[in-house]
Amino acid sequence: MRVLEEVKRLALELLGGLPATLYPDIEEALKTAVHDDDGRDAPQLLYQNQAALWVLRQHQSAHVMRYRQNVGQGFDEFRALRIRNRGELPLGLIDESQIDFHLAGQNLAESLGHRFKAMLEQLRGRLQVVTTVLGLPPIPNPVGPTRLADAFVETFTDEQIPAALRALLFGHYERELGKVLGEFYAQVNELLARSGFGGSVEQPPAAPTIRRPIPSPAPTGPTDSPYADTYGHGGGPVPGQAGVAGGQSAGWNPDAAGATGYGMGGQGGAAGTGAGTGTGTGGGYGAEMGHGTAGSAPGQPGQPGHPGTGDRAAPTSAELGELRQMLHAWRDGRMAPTTPATGAPVQQPGSRRELRVDEVVSVASLLQGEPSDVFARALAGSGRLATAIRDQLNDGSRRLGLDPEHIRFSGDEEDAIDLVALLFDSLFQSHHLQDRARRLYARLVLPFVKVALTDQSLFVQPAHPARRLLDAITEACAGNKGETPQERELLDRAAAASQRVVAEYNEDLAIFETAHAELDALLQQQRRRIELQAERAAKATFGRERLSNAREQADSVLARRLAAPPLSRGVAEFLTGSWRHHLVQVLLREGGESERYREAIALGDALVDADRIASEGRGRDLATRLLALQPAIIACLGSSGLDHSAAEHGLAVLVKGLIYPHAPRDLHDAPPATPDDDDAERGLWVAGGTDTLRFDPAMAEQMRALEPGEWLQMTDIHGESVDAKVAWVSPLTARRLLVNRRGLRVLVASVEELASLHAAGRLQLGCEPTAFEQAMRQVRQQLDRAVGQH
Repeated sequence: MRVLEEVKRLALELLGGLPATLYPDIEEALKTAVHDDDGRDAPQLLYQNQAALWVLRQHQSAHVMRYRQNVGQGFDEFRALRIRNRGELPLGLIDESQIDFHLAGQNLAESLGHRFKAMLEQLRGRLQVVTTVLGLPPIPNPVGPTRLADAFVETFTDEQIPAALRALLFGHYERELGKVLGEFYAQVNELLARSGFGGSVEQPPAAPTIRRPIPSPAPTGPTDSPYADTYGHGGGPVPGQAGVAGGQSAGWNPDAAGATGYGMGGQGGAAGTGAGTGTGTGGGYGAEMGHGTAGSAPGQPGQPGHPGTGDRAAPTSAELGELRQMLHAWRDGRMAPTTPATGAPVQQPGSRRELRVDEVVSVASLLQGEPSDVFARALAGSGRLATAIRDQLNDGSRRLGLDPEHIRFSGDEEDAIDLVALLFDSLFQSHHLQDRARRLYARLVLPFVKVALTDQSLFVQPAHPARRLLDAITEACAGNKGETPQERELLDRAAAASQRVVAEYNEDLAIFETAHAELDALLQQQRRRIELQAERAAKATFGRERLSNAREQADSVLARRLAAPPLSRGVAEFLTGSWRHHLVQVLLREGGESERYREAIALGDALVDADRIASEGRGRDLATRLLALQPAIIACLGSSGLDHSAAEHGLAVLVKGLIYPHAPRDLHDAPPATPDDDDAERGLWVAGGTDTLRFDPAMAEQMRALEPGEWLQMTDIHGESVDAKVAWVSPLTARRLLVNRRGLRVLVASVEELASLHAAGRLQLGCEPTAFEQAMRQVRQQLDRAVGQH
């Protein structure tokens, strides 16, 4: 299985980008063809083909991704992971263009098959040994011309391509394939041969006999493990050293199966010294897999420039080093000297061989496509994700023949597993992720373990592709309940991104970049919706503040009119109801400095004066005054939504209350203030209520310096942590509107109230801009607390 993974990696590395390389040459060929064609239709044909080519270029990234998927699917079928039952496929009609595509693919496969006949025959025999060893039925060559032609056809099956452009497309694909297939088939044949799959056999080769290492007069490293020689570890962790000289693993029994076993040989050869510096252990990944020879092609495993398992970058951040020290102290504090079940002493780590990074990566690759239910359950709240990862890797090691009783993870590997586990636990617990998101994250656990093992910059570089993808997925899933079509689309796109990484990640970070680009395109729309949501929240808050301010101002004016002189009941009710509402409306629409506002104030004063005239029994003067006020009173009643007839009826009721000079008159209390939703909300939030605020004035000044766009971390009334951004500062009250990461209002509070929340421990200044950075801060805090306890 590991050899097949390496063949798949070579295939995707050498062939995966071919569709993207065809278009420049095709464009030149189109221009040349039209230039040589003197027909009158030549310009029109050129335009049609160029337009179709332009469409293909727009879909270039999707084509490359689909082509890589199709090539990788051949390996899944070969390993019987996803064998399609063609007998159950529905039959139907296909159009002529699809028939032409398939005919072109068949011609391409026949041409390449004839050209590379000798290499393909050799490869067929070696793959037959692989299927025999794995107990699989004969399956077509996953990298044969037929499979590569089918992968190309299926890549463009949904495109409308003119006949001339289709011929150029297949012609240039055949030409580019011809340039690399020879080297590729040679590498695959060499890899299979060096791994023990020499040729076709009728019976499965016998299992290799494990024997003790051959003594060496000058050992270059520890060889205590009985599995070290069996799996071709080349005699110990000496950087750049090849395997057993002469190209034969010391662990093989030459009499078993004609010395053509199917294990991982350590044939680096004497010439491989220094060529396998990529891994720094036992001749390197390249030496182990048979590529650690001098003069091997650039980019193969074992070369220093290869971006795979061999190039483990040293930590570049002092913070990461400090975090590792805390992690070691935390892990040491959790280790028990005896087994929990029997109390027997645990086997000492020194008696077991440390796994190499490439071995752990191979195990993780074997498990990557399998169901991730065990990780999903660990993320559900048990907090044992690290244990689940170790158990799965140990189980995968056992499948590859590595006995977990005789091997152990190195310190760096333990760090990578623990950091990834703590990272995912923190992400899931602090971002209100739903159950569907838990399964999505569970699928990403092993790919991120592989990234952490091979590239420590994951934890120190904000622009790391895997890190950006995890941030994008968290942004898409956090707080997303799938209640709207847009939210459901985001969840589907995030799930597709995680599935693509699982299906295609094989130590090439480009898959993270591609998946992030596709998800980020949809997130751009989401971010715009969030911005609009925050703008609407700001406008709604500002509207409530203006209304509250207008009501307070109107109540103040009304209270002074009701306090003196004594008023009749009719006038007091008119002032308390219609006139107050009219004042509020004028203040909201035209402001307190407008002419209409002064006219409204004058109306109230004139009614108070009319009531005084009525109390004195001056009927003629009262009639004159009311006739003069009639237009203003009708307008005042109209602002309350009354039509002309209803306004006249209201005027009549008011006049009826004034015509009796001996009607009782008294002082009246101002009506209670209208409840404010913000006041009720702040009463739930502010520590100690709204009447007594305890805060540090210096902290209040820090809060006053907060500008829109700055992030805080708060604890809501339910005790849950909330990331809150300052979205708006009120020009009326200087209060701050805080919204969450989805643009929804969290709190509207003054700087003093924010300072009071800080004093109560419910608010912290500053918040990491990305989910990954925030999770890493929580990991550090968790380790700080754990180390302090130990």
